[in-house]
Order: sequence, then structure tokens, then C-alpha cells
Amino acid sequence: MAIRQVLEIPHTVLSTPTKPVAKISDFESNLAQDLIDTMRASPGCVGLAANQIGIPLRAFALDVSGHKKTTECHGLIVLFNPEIQTKQGLETIREGCMSVPHFTADIPRAFEISLTGLTHEERPIEITTRGFEARAVLHEIDHLNGLVFLDRVTNPSNLFSRKVYLASPDR
Repeated sequence: MAIRQVLEIPHTVLSTPTKPVAKISDFESNLAQDLIDTMRASPGCVGLAANQIGIPLRAFALDVSGHKKTTECHGLIVLFNPEIQTKQGLETIREGCMSVPHFTADIPRAFEISLTGLTHEERPIEITTRGFEARAVLHEIDHLNGLVFLDRVTNPSNLFSRKVYLASPDR
């Protein structure tokens, strides 16, 4: 449908918890496609929450296929009203975010999760995943709860300037 602008901190929609989706209508179906299109058009992006494109609804798209840290993958996931059911283990790994373009941080998150939600066809679904995909899901659900990864930084020494690689001028 459309590639949308990704909002950056300190935009207020990013720090406000999102609202549940009451019914999946044409608007929500279009939102799902916009999330997918925007995510796929953004280099390095593996997930995108609705509020990152200015829509304060509980929805996200995610696809960790082909990412070097992926060990478990359910392919393209678009969920409405996702809720974490269980979390197990803990692992600290570096994270970045399109809404926080200048920093990365080492963030502790659960290693294995199970979650429920609705598909774009309003079918209930339960997903159990682990590793990088679980981390990416938790990152997107944080967005839906009005949090960015900076809210999870426990020690300033875990925060880093994002590296920017520019092509040399003679190329």
C-alpha cells in the first residue's frame, strides 16, 4: 500500500501505550500492509510497530528471515492485540531501533516466549519462539506499551553511539 515515515524519539506517540484493535476492518488491513511495506523498505529492519508510523493501535509486523542472528523463524508475522503469555530465560544482546537512530544498547530480554494475538483475518493465533525472533517480538511489544529500548538500559555503559558507515567520496 504505502511506505510510511518512521517516527523518532521524542515523538509523543512512541511513549504512549497503544489501544487494542476492536475489529479488523479495511483500515487495519491497510495498516498491516503499510507496516510490511515500510519494514521491507527500511534496511536492516526486522520489525515495526503501528505507533512507529503514527498509528496508536496494538499491531506490529515482524520478519527475521535471513537475519544473521536468527535461529528460529516463523516468517512474516503480522499481529493485532499481541499479548505475551510466558517468558523464560534471559539473554543480553545489542539492540537498535529505527525510532532511536543514533544509539544502540545491550538489553536484557527473555530468551523464549509464547504470545497470542489475532491475524489480519481476525483468527486467534499462538506463537512460541526463542532467540532473536523472541527478542524482536518483545522489542515490538515494548513499542506497543509506549517504551523504546532506551527505557530498558540499566547501566549507561551499555549505551553506544550507532556506527554510521558512509561510502568513500571517491566511489
